[in-house]
Amino acid sequence: MPETRLLPHAPTRRQWIEPGGAITAHRHDDHQIVYAARGVLAVTTAAGTWVAPANRAVWVPAGTEHAHHAHGGLELHLVGLDATDNPLGLDEPAVLTVEPLLRELILAYTRAPDDGDPARVRLRAVLLDRLSASPQQPVHLPSPTAPVLVALCAILRADPGERRTLAALGRQVGASERTLSRLFRADLGMTFPQWRTQLRLYRALVLLAEGAPVTSVAHTCGWSSAGAFIDVFRRAYGHTPGTHRTR
Repeated sequence: MPETRLLPHAPTRRQWIEPGGAITAHRHDDHQIVYAARGVLAVTTAAGTWVAPANRAVWVPAGTEHAHHAHGGLELHLVGLDATDNPLGLDEPAVLTVEPLLRELILAYTRAPDDGDPARVRLRAVLLDRLSASPQQPVHLPSPTAPVLVALCAILRADPGERRTLAALGRQVGASERTLSRLFRADLGMTFPQWRTQLRLYRALVLLAEGAPVTSVAHTCGWSSAGAFIDVFRRAYGHTPGTHRTR
């Protein structure tokens, strides 16, 4: 990642980021909740990318080097939390479910001035309480470190619709299917099909944010039909691609 800026305190604010815009690599001494009320947010660290549509937020622990990327116009809401405030006990980034009440709490908290008002203190306490009940979601695309996996994953990133088997891809990068299967589990913590599905879902979110039709997204990302894509998308995000666009 590029040179990292150190921000001692994680800001609490809302801001608009234009499509394709970014907040470059930085870290801070506080925890932070990063939520996109509109658009698709990608938070990238050395360990991979966490992707969050409008019903998800990203938890960024204190000290984590990260960058934000906007897909579609991004209405970003940032909540800084003291390093002692960790209601989920997480020391690694995670994607969290944002149910309607938590969403409204985040919007209200980032809208109000940080002036120490007792009402704001109470709002913060309720926000932390709801945050502690937010389940984690497996919307994480880990980055490989093994050179042969870096090469293979680059092929799939260039074309998520690539349908060759792991054995066929292995012949291109010079590794056996057995070796690659072992490396996917050891280096990325998931199987080859799981990683490829996460990559396809990530790319689908980006394309939908850019206004691509659902059928086009399905075929671009490697699903055999729009129906198959809709089914996988619904199971991953809790709503259909069409509903996602309206959100």
